[in-house]
Amino acid sequence: MAGATAAATGAAAARLLAQSRPANAPVLKPPRLRPGDVVGLVQPASSVFESVTVQIAVEIVEALGLKAKVAAHVSDRYGYLAGRDKDRAADVNAMFADPAVSALIAVRGGWGCARILPYLDYGLIARHPKILAGYSDLTALLLPVFARTGLVTFHAPMGVSTWNTFKVDLLKRVLFEGEAVTFENVREVKDTLVQVDNRIQTITPGVARGRLLGGNLSVLAGIVGTGYLPDWSGAILFVEEVDEAIYRVDRMLTQLKLAGILDKLAGVVIGNCTRCEPGEGFGSLTLEEVFNDHIKPLKIPAWSGAMIGHIERQFTLPEGIEVEIDASKGSIRMLEPAVR
Repeated sequence: MAGATAAATGAAAARLLAQSRPANAPVLKPPRLRPGDVVGLVQPASSVFESVTVQIAVEIVEALGLKAKVAAHVSDRYGYLAGRDKDRAADVNAMFADPAVSALIAVRGGWGCARILPYLDYGLIARHPKILAGYSDLTALLLPVFARTGLVTFHAPMGVSTWNTFKVDLLKRVLFEGEAVTFENVREVKDTLVQVDNRIQTITPGVARGRLLGGNLSVLAGIVGTGYLPDWSGAILFVEEVDEAIYRVDRMLTQLKLAGILDKLAGVVIGNCTRCEPGEGFGSLTLEEVFNDHIKPLKIPAWSGAMIGHIERQFTLPEGIEVEIDASKGSIRMLEPAVR
């Protein structure tokens, strides 16, 4: 009996893994945003504890020249989640099915996207390609949707983000104008003689091309082995993190290494690791040492310090689009538009 159960489990896992698309499969680009389009505000992860948060998200959408449609369960709460798993998934499915909606933007992240993956209608999503945007825990939605459907998704600001000029400008260039953007850190010297903020560090110099894939490191590591991740062959991996001790960053990169993901990559971009500190009570490696331990031996172009992550000024990055990175310059150049 135990053997039969194990065999059934193995067969189910094999079927699940087979659903991810090969690395060379064509991508599905969503239509670009146009003034007056309707944006569906969804909350597939943690709950929104104050109604004003949703109202601010609505006003942000309107300030972008768009119209907001709030999903049915955005204000639900089930513990720390924005309602039950099936209800959060139903909101995502409904927005993709609604012909009046042109894009989906998450109100906030937190935790919970991975829980709704079995309830999403990937066939429906593929038949109605739309912009899907967010970051942080949304990594567990953006990557699986791309893996299962080929739909280009966007590691981009959410409703609760600080929508400054930097973010708005890049988002409009990528999602409205359909521009193939070159992303580079802001070069600015304040009253410090030399640049201090937004510096890059080259881990391994060189230029590489591949499909851009990634997101929050802990969320990504949490769904390794599930069959909901894309084929990493020849990909450019980008990662960011927040509020994790350095040994945990080490542990998560080790997981990606042991899972065989790092060895498949063509290049690596490390974003910001915000408030990732050594902790107390024992000695610690530095983040630089951790990156050197895991990334340098790959002998592929790699750099750290990109304006990606839980920071005020961040890039709008398309998941699944071909890019070229230059690890010496610290640049990510889109080789094609992400929208049509």
